[in-house]
Amino acid sequence: MTDPTKLTEAEAANRLMRLAKEIARHNRLYHDQDAPEISDADYDALIRENGALEAVFPHLVRADSPNALVGAASTSALKKVAHAQRMMSLDNGFADEDIAEFLARVRRFLALAEDAPVALTAEPKIDGLSCSLRYEKGELVLAATRGDGATGEDVTANVRTISDIPQRLAGDDVPDLFEVRGEVYMAKDAFAALNARLLAEADEPEKARQFANPRNAAAGSLRQKDPAVTASRPLRFLAHGWGAHSDVPADTQLCVMQAIADWGLPVSKLLTRVETLDALIAHYREIEAVRAELPFDIDGVVYKVDRLDWQQRLGFVAKAPRWAIAHKFPAERAQTTLEAIDIQVGRTGKLTPVGRLTPVTVGGVVVSNVTLHNADEIARLGVRLGDRVVVQRAGDVIPQVVDNLTRDKPRAPFAYPDHCPVCGSEAVREEGEVDIRCTGGLICAAQRFERLRHFVSRGALDIEGLGEKTIQEFLDLGWIREPADIFRLASHRAALLTREGWKEKSVDNLLAAIEAKRAPDGGRLLFGLGIRHVGAVTARDLLKRYVNFGGIRALAQDIIALRDAAVPLEGEEPQRFRNRLDKAIAERIGVENVGAAVGHALADFFHEPHNVEAWEDLLREASPPDYMVETQASEVTGKTVVFTGKLETMSRDEAKAQAERLGAKAAGSVSAKTDLVVAGPGAGSKLKQAAALGIAVIDEAAWAEIVKAAG
Repeated sequence: MTDPTKLTEAEAANRLMRLAKEIARHNRLYHDQDAPEISDADYDALIRENGALEAVFPHLVRADSPNALVGAASTSALKKVAHAQRMMSLDNGFADEDIAEFLARVRRFLALAEDAPVALTAEPKIDGLSCSLRYEKGELVLAATRGDGATGEDVTANVRTISDIPQRLAGDDVPDLFEVRGEVYMAKDAFAALNARLLAEADEPEKARQFANPRNAAAGSLRQKDPAVTASRPLRFLAHGWGAHSDVPADTQLCVMQAIADWGLPVSKLLTRVETLDALIAHYREIEAVRAELPFDIDGVVYKVDRLDWQQRLGFVAKAPRWAIAHKFPAERAQTTLEAIDIQVGRTGKLTPVGRLTPVTVGGVVVSNVTLHNADEIARLGVRLGDRVVVQRAGDVIPQVVDNLTRDKPRAPFAYPDHCPVCGSEAVREEGEVDIRCTGGLICAAQRFERLRHFVSRGALDIEGLGEKTIQEFLDLGWIREPADIFRLASHRAALLTREGWKEKSVDNLLAAIEAKRAPDGGRLLFGLGIRHVGAVTARDLLKRYVNFGGIRALAQDIIALRDAAVPLEGEEPQRFRNRLDKAIAERIGVENVGAAVGHALADFFHEPHNVEAWEDLLREASPPDYMVETQASEVTGKTVVFTGKLETMSRDEAKAQAERLGAKAAGSVSAKTDLVVAGPGAGSKLKQAAALGIAVIDEAAWAEIVKAAG
């Protein structure tokens, strides 16, 4: 991992962009398609690199930062269901020092003394499929997978076939509403027996369906359209927490989990409560020592603050709770041969090398593919066809290459292509970037297809019936080349009816699904255009500020004018000039966590006449309504609040979290855009600046009343 302190701001922005896209892709592969391409260790390394960059360059934190995302949107045929309470992920720790820092962060946030006791629960982190069970008056009424955290898949009928999960909770103390959350998994011996049965039942053994590992087997078994298939698979369930509820039966994590066990749901027998860092680490070592003997796969130990009132105060940051962390186990390794390197072309033209390995077993899982990331990674490893390499995995997924054992052997180096393998266009590396990209744009079949697929995907327009096969068919026919063409497909209705596989009902359903998107959600439409750096969250944040697409285009034109008018000061170094320009662009955007990289991307998009034509053509076919924002009612909703001085009843982080929950923007400095300043003892220059600008100033007690009034 590159030292983030040695990167320029432009290099850091580029790397953060690449990490956001790469991690999002791996999230989709793992959570939605159950087909991961990299190991847990590789994935965790990307997350750590992203976090390190954000720590050094906080002003470059992206709205689509991987630290703000959970899972991936589902693309399966199962019915989608919104979670009453978001299903979050967990931050990871890899060394004892990470856990010590986690405890220190908890104490700082809660304004506790450095040596104040903080009790935590500890339990194995089982490697299964996250599932939420909704019980109303003790009856199971809904079961859903995690999905992207906000929306999952309805697997109620399938879950009813799992013997570990009661249809009705036991006891008289069950709340009217309680969502139990845990992992659906498959035991190791049951997994082996399932694969053996599938092999025995296959007419052609060489083509028999074989699951790669217990996690994939559990996911594939639970997400069946036919509950009878799920019933035939040996699935288990282990509870580890809860979601929406009308009441909780206790005031600590441990006691609530004990109540869940009393209601009839399985809870880990290794769940315990500890009060010191040493006890935490000791419990971790004990579980690590018996890991291989456990009946199910685990990849770490989860720690949670025991007191629920402290959990509530700590709250959440981005995709994870502040009150929990997963202490991951070290990776496992094996040796194999690199047989080939294939180059894949992505939606943005990025050329990604994929290594094909001689199949090797790593920790009980057979793996044969690995991403090599980019040309720099290939050069760093010095890998060539025929090299013996060390591969590593830290979960039940495809590994990463960590070493080349035959680097010194005389062998022809791998020649990274300088032309796109799909369209033959020149492949170039932009200044300050690692990735090599095809310059073909829409003339490149790989990019055209991927851009259109992205436009109609679940996260963007979500047009039912326009799958990969259909998009490719329409591309081959020349009916679609750009997004607006999709809304003109009705003109090809007669011709489509003559094609194999298309009936009147399927054609009319497709055209109706397209017609239904003529007034789409603006955030989805903007995201669907595939503008670099503009992810789904960034698109929504921009529209919250600029209301409609006219506002977005006006913003881009302002940034174009700002760039055109910017000139270096006398004697100003190029990087300092760039930093000054980027700061001006970020201020012009005026959206929290949306930096200059997004501004440059918007300006580049609208500076290209072809893009403007495609934009205007699209808006003639699909015009989104003005973007409306719902916020929790409070007297600071929509306002900008600055906290200064020492807060005595809470930490600064907790105060900012409160402001964001009330729909306010918590800024770090006072300006003409500031609406309110909350000042504690020791407030200095910010308080003076607020007085000079005539900005309202209140103390911490008055702020607490605002929070209380909002409920």
